Amino acid sequence: MYIADGIVYGDDRTPFKKVTDVRVLDDYKLHLRFSTGEERVFDVKPQLKYQVYKPLTDKTLFDSVYLSYGVPTWQNGEIDFAPDTLYEEGKPY
Repeated sequence: MYIADGIVYGDDRTPFKKVTDVRVLDDYKLHLRFSTGEERVFDVKPQLKYQVYKPLTDKTLFDSVYLSYGVPTWQNGEIDFAPDTLYEEGKPY
């Protein structure tokens, strides 16, 4: 059981983590702060080989990251990363 936003949940799942702040770092990395207060660095470079993320090789586009409902997003929502992926694959800051 856990409580999130004042709601009691009966299962053992951890609550959904949201990204509360994102900053672009050098070499296609993102500095992320999560709703848990934790900070992580996610290296986007390995993902750039996938078709969906290829547009992010344009540094101007990559630098235009913004948060949409706790999700780092580009191109009006066409490109994003799931917060759980960012958390699990990110390195502690």
